Amino acid sequence: MKIGFIGLGIMGRPMAGHLVRAGHEVTGYDLSPVDFEGAFAGSVAEAVRDADVVITMLPADPQVEAVFPEISANARQDALYIDFSTITPQTAQKLAQQWKRTLDAPVSGGEKGAIDAVLSIMAGGSAADFAAAEPVFAAVGRTYRLVGGPGSGQYVKAANQLVVGGAYALLAEAIVLMEAAGVDAAAGLDVLAGGLAASRILDLKRTSMLARDFRPGFRIDLHHKDMGIVLDAARGAGVAVPMGALTAQLVAAARAQGYGGLDHSALLKVVEGLSR
Repeated sequence: MKIGFIGLGIMGRPMAGHLVRAGHEVTGYDLSPVDFEGAFAGSVAEAVRDADVVITMLPADPQVEAVFPEISANARQDALYIDFSTITPQTAQKLAQQWKRTLDAPVSGGEKGAIDAVLSIMAGGSAADFAAAEPVFAAVGRTYRLVGGPGSGQYVKAANQLVVGGAYALLAEAIVLMEAAGVDAAAGLDVLAGGLAASRILDLKRTSMLARDFRPGFRIDLHHKDMGIVLDAARGAGVAVPMGALTAQLVAAARAQGYGGLDHSALLKVVEGLSR
């Protein structure tokens, strides 16, 4: 397929590269010129013109809303629009009202998941459009499901970020507890990873967290934005998320303390500060 890909950042660049290697003709655009396997366009309009599929992978609602008028003005009217960004369900639903074929398809897996093409993709839209998008999803992800109509993918992503943020906070508390008690925290986490407490976060992050290596794979700044979406989605759905609200405050504290550019595992720094 001919694909226009807008947003070649930490996540978008490797995803676009996988699409090229899968045999698709990809034209990408980003505010900052980058090298990738496809063609780099001089504008959004150039990237999306004549594309079968238009993709956005952008930081938040304002960026998606800023480029969408250019997409709608220059893309083919029958093009499939896939938004991999994490935005509010309301914005996703608004875009679906303005374009005939849309999928909100936020992803989980972080930079490593994008590089390894093993992202989890939660899609909202029609079954027909999901079927048409499967070659795209297969190139960049390992798990992809249609979870409902427009906006549904963003609700599932909110649930994902709720669980991920809470898991980081609890892992941080576990590390602080074990280290303060004078036990071998590395050995302790190995045991936790083999039992009911096992998780992907334990598998991927326990070594770097113990080493206080917080180089960003997914920044605190972005998780702060996502926790705002979580709280807004819960309010809209009329449900209480008390643990989510507490996690949102911890993420906000991390950002306020100047850790916004660090990986979201830097919640450990906040928890350490609370115990001093």
